[in-house]
Amino acid sequence: MQPPEKEVTEAVVSTPPVDSAPDKPAESETDKPAESETDEPAESETDEPDRGPRVARTAPSAAQRWRPLLLRWHFYAGILIGPFLLVAAVTGTLYALIPQIDRAVYSHELTVDNVGAQRLPLGDQVAAARRAHPEGTIASVTPAPKADSTTRVTLSVDDLPSDRTRTVFVDPYTGEVRGSLTTMGEWLPVRTWFDDLHRNLHLGVVGRNYGEIAASWLWVTALGGLVLWIGYRRRTHKLNRVLVPDRDAPKRRRTLTWHGAVGTWIIIGLVALSASGLSWSRYAGASIGELRTELSWTTPAVSTSPASSNEGHHHGGNAMVDAPPTITPSDFTAVDNTATRAGLRAPMVITPPSAEGAAWLVNENNRGFPTRYDAIAVDPKTFAVTDRVNFAQWPFMAKLTDWAISAHMGLFGILNQIILALLGIGLISVIIRGYLMWWRRRPTGGGLPKAPGRGSLSSLLPGEAVALIVVVAVLGWFAPWFGIPLALFVIVDAAWGIVAARRGSGTPPHGHEHGPSDEQQPCAAAESAR
Repeated sequence: MQPPEKEVTEAVVSTPPVDSAPDKPAESETDKPAESETDEPAESETDEPDRGPRVARTAPSAAQRWRPLLLRWHFYAGILIGPFLLVAAVTGTLYALIPQIDRAVYSHELTVDNVGAQRLPLGDQVAAARRAHPEGTIASVTPAPKADSTTRVTLSVDDLPSDRTRTVFVDPYTGEVRGSLTTMGEWLPVRTWFDDLHRNLHLGVVGRNYGEIAASWLWVTALGGLVLWIGYRRRTHKLNRVLVPDRDAPKRRRTLTWHGAVGTWIIIGLVALSASGLSWSRYAGASIGELRTELSWTTPAVSTSPASSNEGHHHGGNAMVDAPPTITPSDFTAVDNTATRAGLRAPMVITPPSAEGAAWLVNENNRGFPTRYDAIAVDPKTFAVTDRVNFAQWPFMAKLTDWAISAHMGLFGILNQIILALLGIGLISVIIRGYLMWWRRRPTGGGLPKAPGRGSLSSLLPGEAVALIVVVAVLGWFAPWFGIPLALFVIVDAAWGIVAARRGSGTPPHGHEHGPSDEQQPCAAAESAR
């Protein structure tokens, strides 16, 4: 027989609430009050006889004080934020599998039929693209990175959204134009479609909020669940089984242990996905950008300002300063030769100057492993290198940020994609099992399952409560889509509690209990959460 747990203690235990009176009919498993998210065995499940009221007990430990709050937090985060996380997990898993599909669908545009003995000068390839597509202006040119690859000439055109371009694919050996596609950066249409699905559900700017909510809450929900799961394993003397589910346990408890074990396996990946996703989100991303600037963690950039002063720069108000420069196809050949002599390697992107007198920009763009981002600026007249920044010069945190984002996007190859897919599938299974655990607790007579009781904040010491409120407020300011849902939940939950108390029903949403035993007695509240 397993020894009974030590309970949270208080100086004097109050009279049990009415719904726990001895004459109350026994409840079936589905009629039981909400068990903790850790599904800890109830008193009746042990062989401990009822010894009556306990007095003069020790004060609750830190774990006992914090557990009810973590339990309530994790429960409502799972119920209310779970749908956002589920959508992000499904779309992210699909996105991770796209690169191979992309290459298969667009193999005609991406590859040549025959590898020739010698490539045409880059300028001739650009000229061929412009003859076929004279519209717009050249935004960038990506010389063919492999022997069987095509060269990409990217055009900014007025008939496309601002974040889309038209990319023309040219055979570097013959100058044949093999097609054109609407692209987003370097992403082709299929990947662009799934990228939009994952980022904003094809709802534009408004849709980006869903992804930011998911990223803002993922790490909090995951870490809180990990603490609860480890605590459960410790109390049940199975700490060595944190990574292993109880496959022979009853259905509900088996679901719980799968929920906890799988969540533990993927916890590091989930936190990394959350952090990297926030780094390019709309609101939290801006806060992260400001923090990186303050800490000098930003990515260094080459200067494309003119190497020497000229009339346009002495006359700052002259419109010629911002006028687009005149560029010929042969200029691309000259810049390509300069980049090759400077030691830059494919894949690299050549960007023409955006204003008269400004320099050309050439940067390596190998986002896989090993990462290469060396970049140079090239004088538009002499085609000499005017500035250079190597990837080795980047601050470590700038490198780490870039690596995290690249890993999030699956750019480190097939192994990276497999890991992302496994993380996505794991998160989907954890969320579904969480909902199953909740649903299986519903009363037999109908209604929604009961949730952990309120009043958990009052179980903390005053200093702990103040520190928690300050930390949550700072997080809410830093990541608004963490703070806004939390504030809305607190307001609605408090309002419902007030209404329920005035009606004397004592049954707020989801049937969780509140009243004197929860609101006024921290220790009893902690016990009820168990």
